[in-house]
Amino acid sequence: MNKQRLFEKIDNEVEAAKLLPAKEKEGALFMADVIKIWVKYEPNTDIGSLVREAHQNAIDKGWYEEPRSFPEMLALMHSELSEALEDHRDGRGLTEIYFDGNKPCGIPIELADVVIRIFDACGHLGIDLERAIRVKMGYNATRPRRHGGKVL
Repeated sequence: MNKQRLFEKIDNEVEAAKLLPAKEKEGALFMADVIKIWVKYEPNTDIGSLVREAHQNAIDKGWYEEPRSFPEMLALMHSELSEALEDHRDGRGLTEIYFDGNKPCGIPIELADVVIRIFDACGHLGIDLERAIRVKMGYNATRPRRHGGKVL
């Protein structure tokens, strides 16, 4: 199914959802919006585009109305990893996505938040993350097996 037909199908579902009771209608309309956002991302979207979009979204949501320091950005990245650890400690599955109302939760969502925080920081700081990843992966390919002799 092409994107245009998918969006038409979603629009039809939205019209049907408007007839539902208030509580059900809210959830159905929210999920239609989530699906529309998800569908717009092509599987081959480049990292630079995602960096720009994540940073622009943070700007649009007011997260840069006051200056942000680099240590603060790192702490926010780390906080998302800590949330993933908490989900693991609570017995959530590694691939489990669950919802708290309309908010998606779970280890995959927290790991996505880590990446989004990194994208946002790179967009703000002018870091070419895609280039850095390619340089580092190229270097890593040249390293010996289990380099550094570390156990963990």
